[in-house]
Amino acid sequence: MADILIIDDEPEMRFVLTHILQGAGHTVREAQDGREAIDEFRRKRPALIISDILMPNVEGIETISTLRREEPSIPIIAISGGVVPLYLRAAAKLGATASLEKPFSVDALRSLVEELLADRHVG
Repeated sequence: MADILIIDDEPEMRFVLTHILQGAGHTVREAQDGREAIDEFRRKRPALIISDILMPNVEGIETISTLRREEPSIPIIAISGGVVPLYLRAAAKLGATASLEKPFSVDALRSLVEELLADRHVG
């Protein structure tokens, strides 16, 4: 299956996402903020990225923009709670392939991940 990088400052959210994606057969790496994620991305490019938007240090919008410049074709899913529409729209403009509003269902996450991975292999 695919190597997926999860970026979220909440340990509980990283745990849940990792559990769901590993259960679907994927390899998962984690980063707690954008700075750590960019380092991890440069060390080994994942097949897909899931990034929270509101994080300390390097926040999600900046992280997505940086990752998109470095790898234009990588699928990126932006996730966020809080003031969702504004930030998720900004993430889309700066390179997020898709978005999910917290809380989201396990099925919605799995379906979106599989769809984006399938699109990457077709294109």
